[in-house]
Amino acid sequence: MARSRHAPWPVQVVTAVAGVLGDTAQGLTGREIGQLLALVRVPDVEAGNKRDRLAEALLEQQARQQASNCVIAFITEAMAPVRYAQQPQTFSRRQDDLNEVLVHVGLRVNNAGMLARGPAAATLSEAAQHAGSLRSELRRRSTHPEVLRYCTLEILAKNPFHASLEAVKSVADRLRQLTGEGLDGARLVDAVLMPGQGTARVAINANTTGPELDEQKGLANLVKGLFSMYRNPAAHEPRLHRAVTDEELLELLTTLSMVHRRLDSAHINP
Repeated sequence: MARSRHAPWPVQVVTAVAGVLGDTAQGLTGREIGQLLALVRVPDVEAGNKRDRLAEALLEQQARQQASNCVIAFITEAMAPVRYAQQPQTFSRRQDDLNEVLVHVGLRVNNAGMLARGPAAATLSEAAQHAGSLRSELRRRSTHPEVLRYCTLEILAKNPFHASLEAVKSVADRLRQLTGEGLDGARLVDAVLMPGQGTARVAINANTTGPELDEQKGLANLVKGLFSMYRNPAAHEPRLHRAVTDEELLELLTTLSMVHRRLDSAHINP
């Protein structure tokens, strides 16, 4: 952005920026925050945790200067790509999280780590859409944590092909954890999820009436279909021959979330 004077940002936006960059697990270290504050000539403050420390320092400086330039400068220094040469996934994570906040003031962090103009949003749904972040859209859809646990690194690497492969693996792994079964693929589904002569080992309902059995078989067939569509081809075909778009990945992860939620309440039979 040009070196002009920029109007102060709302307190909520500055606090949210500090929440991203001062996050306990994924944010800057306390030492890094101190170094960056000194670099952009913002006086440090005493606070109980990193997020509060950063927020208070930036808000006090913004109030003194009656401008958001100090916040912009801090973000620009914190997001300089050279700082992430050995950890590009951390850059991607922070960029996505910051953009979900900055969209509320019509800004975004571009791939060069600089703030640029972008569309503004007034609601959380608009923010997720305008931020252009796959992770923010997955959060908006309340994607099941078991799905994200298996493919977050691939999503951060912006690799939907391998993200789809890892995400589908989450269902097979979950079925093995629930039952102790050692099979895989369609054989695993037939053994634990498909009703045979009696109740399925992983039963999503009572498995007694015709509709209940149809529902159980439907889930089993859905899981086998997902394996056939995504896991088997992805494991054997080069990525060059099987492109997975962000939109397709979103649809897949939403479907897998539904499967995991049915497994959350399933009854496990011996």
